[in-house]
Amino acid sequence: MAIASETATLAVTIARAGSQASYAGPAEWFTGTVRVDPQFVAPQPTAASGALVTFEPGARTNWHTHPLGQTLIVTAGCGRVQHLGGAIETIRPGDVVTIPAGVKHWHGAAPATAMSHIAIQEQQNGSAVTWMEPVGNEQYPG
Repeated sequence: MAIASETATLAVTIARAGSQASYAGPAEWFTGTVRVDPQFVAPQPTAASGALVTFEPGARTNWHTHPLGQTLIVTAGCGRVQHLGGAIETIRPGDVVTIPAGVKHWHGAAPATAMSHIAIQEQQNGSAVTWMEPVGNEQYPG
């Protein structure tokens, strides 16, 4: 007896470099000049997305959290990251920063050096981030 089978056809997709427009990091979420280059939004059922984020010297995110955490892969320059209550850490190309779910943190460039990283996070209930207050100059020593 022959058994019929259905094979779903899945295709590999390629997002070509330059096919997604860059945009400025919104002033309500960032201090300084920040450029965001979207990299991917994975198809359902995956909820992951990624972007290459470039911070000019002294630029940084506001404090924020991610419902399912975040991974940063530093690709260029020299940056900083801090979680609430922790020390400011210096990050450099090749460093991978893992931020657990719900941990209040910020990240950005060093005072005199630009920094780029790939940021990867997942959405939960349609949200990947909760933005909070800016990181003031007194919290970000130069």
